Amino acid sequence: MSMWLLLRRWMLTQFGQLSGRNLLLSSVIYAAISWLLLRLAGEQALTHSLTDFIYYLFVTASTVGYGDMSPTTDLGKWAVALFVIPGGLGLFAIGVSRIASLLIHYWKGGLMGKRSLKVNKHILVLGWNEQRTLSLINMLLHEEQGRRDIVLCVRPEMENPLPGKIEFVRVVSFTDHAGMARAGVADADCIIIDNPEDDVTLSASLYCANQNPTAHLLAYFNDEALSDLLKQHCPNAECIPSVSVEMLAKAAVDPGSSELHHELLSTNKGMTQYSVNFPSDKAETTIAPLFSLFKKQHDAILIAIDSGDGVELNPPLNKAVTADAKLFYIADERVDSFHWHKLGEHDV
Repeated sequence: MSMWLLLRRWMLTQFGQLSGRNLLLSSVIYAAISWLLLRLAGEQALTHSLTDFIYYLFVTASTVGYGDMSPTTDLGKWAVALFVIPGGLGLFAIGVSRIASLLIHYWKGGLMGKRSLKVNKHILVLGWNEQRTLSLINMLLHEEQGRRDIVLCVRPEMENPLPGKIEFVRVVSFTDHAGMARAGVADADCIIIDNPEDDVTLSASLYCANQNPTAHLLAYFNDEALSDLLKQHCPNAECIPSVSVEMLAKAAVDPGSSELHHELLSTNKGMTQYSVNFPSDKAETTIAPLFSLFKKQHDAILIAIDSGDGVELNPPLNKAVTADAKLFYIADERVDSFHWHKLGEHDV
């Protein structure tokens, strides 16, 4: 092995042990000594301008060597050969490796869920049920389509299952304050909690309700008793019980019911159930003109209403519809803009 390679390896080893602060200090000292040596050697062209001098150091240290600037005196050539090139190579190599290491660490931290997120008004999904969670997230991605960020927060040691599509955070538990803060629990617009263990779902729900009482909280339970317990402590929480048994019974009595329910819940094909709030600036009306409006103008079917006292399915045509009432409808796709102004027209 040549002396040059041995010297280069030794310098890289020494520079590699430098901290970030010492590396910056070493670079400043290196630049100052290089300028002094070249100045004493009579290299006026390399030292008369700070821009030219810094440019020359970077070109030399990076081994690019354009050749547009080079020492002309014998002393200058010795100074460059013995100090400027060896010192610059070491500092440049370790500097690039430090930057690359930071970038890789940042990317890996996001993939492993160790990075703090800067999100707001997002959908926070707590829990990992493998394929069921993936299906949930894919439906949310289809529904939202860039409206709200989706953050998956899990406990198992795993990587982001959908990098580039969702944000990802891994925590020790769903009641860990520091970990949940990284997931932006206090700033979430909607929190969905779905875990294999109902007790984990219950504790996570209570914690999230305390940290973010204004968020739309959804919790899935296998045991309906725990669902009722959560409603006692968090009346605003929306609990989704397991309906697998009910679905089996319904399909046995009315064949095809399971396919109908699957069609209504799927966001990837066929008709799907959506909701919209009746505008607060519109006068009170009834279901009858709205039913016609939905069908004629948007090919949608109005199926239910919630005026604040619970969902009423298949409401009568004379049911009053007041400001901010939530209207549930079935359509092929979500209607982005309803033609409310056509309520008073004779063809409606």
